[in-house]
Amino acid sequence: MTSRRRRLAERRKACGYNQEEFAEAVGVDRSTVQRWESGKTDPQPWQRPKIAKALSLTSAELDALLVPDAYAPPRSRTAWLSDASSGSDDEFDALELARRVSASDVGKETLSRLEHAFDELAMKYPVSPPQDLLERVRKHSAYVSHLMDARMTLAEQRRLYVVGGWFQLLGATLHIDLNQEHAATARLQTAATLAQHADHREIEAWCYETDAWRVLTDGDYARALDLSRIAQELAPAGTSAAIQATAQEGRARARLGEGPETYRVIERVQRMSGAMVPRKGTEHHYQYDPGKALAYTATTLAWVGDPAAEDYARQVIARLAPSDDVEKWPRRVASANIDLALALLGGDRLDEACNAAQRAILSGRIVPSNHWRALEVVKAVERRQLPEASDLREAYQGLKALPSGS
Repeated sequence: MTSRRRRLAERRKACGYNQEEFAEAVGVDRSTVQRWESGKTDPQPWQRPKIAKALSLTSAELDALLVPDAYAPPRSRTAWLSDASSGSDDEFDALELARRVSASDVGKETLSRLEHAFDELAMKYPVSPPQDLLERVRKHSAYVSHLMDARMTLAEQRRLYVVGGWFQLLGATLHIDLNQEHAATARLQTAATLAQHADHREIEAWCYETDAWRVLTDGDYARALDLSRIAQELAPAGTSAAIQATAQEGRARARLGEGPETYRVIERVQRMSGAMVPRKGTEHHYQYDPGKALAYTATTLAWVGDPAAEDYARQVIARLAPSDDVEKWPRRVASANIDLALALLGGDRLDEACNAAQRAILSGRIVPSNHWRALEVVKAVERRQLPEASDLREAYQGLKALPSGS
């Protein structure tokens, strides 16, 4: 029995109603009451005054009964999130209490804690299975939605739209990682709408940049180039979104075979990232940092066929994976091993290339949206009829067979 069902059902019983009597009192069917108490649906706004009256609650007290069921946060910042769904309502109970003691129905403390929660999740992104992280994003997005109809000041409303936009954007990124295209599109559109209402051009720019990466992975390089340029026009100067959108342009140009233009973009990214001062931790997904610049350059040079990609890829691996413990690898290490394999294949260092590709594939750090990058290496090895080809293909098939949350 979920906590929401327990709270709402216990209040109904305390007021002397069975489900059928309660349904009649608020003007709905018994099945509707069952869905409310199971947490499958929420009462509509026009139904809530009747429910509050029948249960002798204020509107704020009713809202507290209907807070989405929550979870216990993971024990450590870098831990995998496989147990994220087994916790309690403590986090959202605390958020609700902070909201109710504030001057408005939302309050600065609630908004600050939501903003902190987003930053925490954005920093977990590089080392977390996307399916598990998505569950936490869904919980927080639901809570933001729950607050949308509350009374608040204009300044609080803008902050709520902004943090809601960030959660929707991160959710879209996770859906892309899991190849869930329709959900990704819906979240990107919602994030862009919230950003426009809040006049937050950086979030809007990230929406276009994220979509540029999605269509690039689908092989539509010209569209990726267009989207990355729109993102650059929207992004405030000097922001992480501006740098990442420029990097996305370079990747698109590399795939289009535009060598000279690609090198010019690499130089722009290096200049821009050199002036960037990290403020939210170096692994925050929406903050550019020197490590991301290295990884970006490795991938772009590998795609344009430049042997210098090897040195950049090795720097990424040395910086982010000082040990062979793949459990601690951020996702960039697997990508760097793929870049390294491509560079080594170009230099006919075939045994080393196969070893790098094998490490990437077996690491478990390649998300579904990046399977195509691993497949490029597998096909390159097969074209050369190398003896390692069958083992590499077998490892890749094993990767494809893994559940999407692994």
